[in-house]
Amino acid sequence: MDINVELIIVAKLIVSFLLGAFIGLDREKHGRDAGIRTYAAVCIGATLFTAVAAHLVSDVAAASRVIANIVTGVGFLCAGIIYRNSSAGTSHGLTTAATVWCTAAVGVAVGLNMFIIAVAGSVALYFLLSLHHQHWYIKWKKKMINKHVGNDSTD
Repeated sequence: MDINVELIIVAKLIVSFLLGAFIGLDREKHGRDAGIRTYAAVCIGATLFTAVAAHLVSDVAAASRVIANIVTGVGFLCAGIIYRNSSAGTSHGLTTAATVWCTAAVGVAVGLNMFIIAVAGSVALYFLLSLHHQHWYIKWKKKMINKHVGNDSTD
């Protein structure tokens, strides 16, 4: 591998680190288990696997198999994040699992030189993760829950 290709991959890893850390920032600020380190690591890993596969293999099918295995591997990681409390009837970790999985997609986009898509995905994920701290969202969510509960009592 040429040193220039390696330097390009290093630059992609830096971009991936920044985007992953940005996605995990809100979680870190609010003391969640998965924060900057988790999101950055997932994003960097997906970028590294994708970039190396894309640069070492001229076979598009081989690179797509690597990407498919990233999706599977991160999906396995995310399955371990989700747990169900049967006694309370609640599930936990769904948002974390979904956004970790999406963060891997951001990393793949960086690895494939799709930087605009990666930035747009990162901004969308950060927005989604920060929604539950927005007053307008909290108010809207309460209104929807009250409306739904009101409809259930009349059935």
